[in-house]
Amino acid sequence: MSEGFSALIPLKGHSQRVPGKNLRQIAGRPLFHWVCKALRDAPSITRIVIDTDSDEVESAVRSFDPSIVILRRPKELQGDSMSVNRLIGWQISQLDGDDFLQTHATSPLLTAATIENVISAFRGAPESDSLFTVTRHQARMYDRDGHPINHNPDELIETQKLPPVYEENSCLYVFTRQSFARHQRRIGASPMMFETPHPDDVDIDTEEDFAFATYLLDKRENLK
Repeated sequence: MSEGFSALIPLKGHSQRVPGKNLRQIAGRPLFHWVCKALRDAPSITRIVIDTDSDEVESAVRSFDPSIVILRRPKELQGDSMSVNRLIGWQISQLDGDDFLQTHATSPLLTAATIENVISAFRGAPESDSLFTVTRHQARMYDRDGHPINHNPDELIETQKLPPVYEENSCLYVFTRQSFARHQRRIGASPMMFETPHPDDVDIDTEEDFAFATYLLDKRENLK
């Protein structure tokens, strides 16, 4: 395994549910600044790579940090329905190195400490070919047909004693070039799950998420 990881961040100019979110101001900065700052503060990250389809995004990234590597997404890989795994395959084909971490600008509360903990966990698990972060839920869960997933309705045990279920939270993915080449996806055949602490796991997908993340960021920054 190489000494450092390349961090991959997709940064489109267009957003369906939260218009212009990647450049939108949150807690006094454009949204993408926050995850880039966390990555810069993480010693195991040796390179930040942003791919984009937007001149405006490219200009904003260069103004923020000229050391960030910018990849311009080809037309055949643009659009809202593009497969993330296909995009990653193209990204790593443009880069050297063996170890990669993918994250998103929509995780502005992600910290350098969590990034380092994730990488340390992956390095300490040679049996795992990849890692993805999850959010733990201990509640009475049902499928769409009303069937219980993790409990017996006849036995209303305390929720804290229920078997937890885990949500893939899109915060961090770690994988190697070799694993991706073998499986053509960021989550390989023997992945490790890493439970993300709150509020690092907050993901912006709606306007309500943006407002919540703004509140948390303002609160965190005011405590410094």
